[in-house]
Amino acid sequence: MSSTAQEAKEALGARLREIRKDAGLSGRALAALAGWHFTKVSKLEAARQNPSDDDMRTWCHHCGAEDQVPDLIATLRNIESQYIEWRRMLRAGTKRRQEIQRKWEHEAQLLRIYEPLLIPGLLHTAAYATKIVSTAVGFYGIPDDVEQSVETRLDRQDALYAGIRRIHIIIGEQALKTRLGDVQILQGQLGRVLEASTLARLRLGIIPTATEYEVWPIHAFHIFDQRMVRIETYTAELTVTQPREIALYSKAFEGLARSAVYGQAARNLITQALNDLSESGN
Repeated sequence: MSSTAQEAKEALGARLREIRKDAGLSGRALAALAGWHFTKVSKLEAARQNPSDDDMRTWCHHCGAEDQVPDLIATLRNIESQYIEWRRMLRAGTKRRQEIQRKWEHEAQLLRIYEPLLIPGLLHTAAYATKIVSTAVGFYGIPDDVEQSVETRLDRQDALYAGIRRIHIIIGEQALKTRLGDVQILQGQLGRVLEASTLARLRLGIIPTATEYEVWPIHAFHIFDQRMVRIETYTAELTVTQPREIALYSKAFEGLARSAVYGQAARNLITQALNDLSESGN
C-alpha cells in the first residue's frame, strides 16, 4: 500500500476512535456490543486491520452515529483506489488508461474539467495527443502503444456529441501557450479548441493570465457528477470519492468558473494566442 493510502487508513482509524469516544464507550465495551474479539476495536483504530462495510455499519450503530455510515464507507472504498502509481497503471501501455477514461466520461451526466496548463484530452487533435502520449511513454519507460492510445483518446471525443451529458471545461490562458512540439502542432490544437467552443453541450471558460483568482489554481482535476474527482500527479493518479472532499472540489470549480471568461471573450483569447503564434513564426 502506498504511503498516501496508509495515511488515509490511519485517518479512518482516528475517525472511528473519535466516534467511539463521543459515544462514551471503551474499546472492550464496543467489541462486546458488536460480538467481536476484544482486540478488534484497537486494531481497527490503529489501522492494523482492514474494516469491512459491515464493520462500519456495526460500529456506527452501537455508537449512535448512523448518519456517518455513508461517508465512512466512501472513505473505506477510496483508500485502496485513491492512489495508483502510473508505472503500475501504464505497465501494459497507455491505451487501457484511455479506455477507462472514456468509460468514466460516458457514464457522467455532468463532467467538469479544470486544466491550468494544458488542453484537456476531450479537445485534443491527433498531433497534440501524439505528443502527450509519446512524452508519457518516454518519461515512464512503458510499452510504446502511442498509435493505439491516440486513436482511443480521439474516440473519447464522441462524448462531446452523443448522450445528454453536459461538459464544463475551464482552462488557464497559459494552456493556450504551452508548447508541446512545434508551432504547427499548437496552432492546429488552438484551431480545434476554437471550433469546439461553439458546441451546444460544451461550456468552455478561459481564465485570463491577469485575472485575480478567488481560489488557488493548484492543480488540474476532473469531477464526474458528484461521485468522483480524478487528479493526476507526476507519480500517480488520485481518485477522490469522499462526499465532503467532492463538495470542496465542486466549490473550487465554482470559484474558478467565476474567474473565467466565456463565449466571445474566450474565443478572443484563443484568436489572440493564434495571432501571437503566427507573428512569432517559431
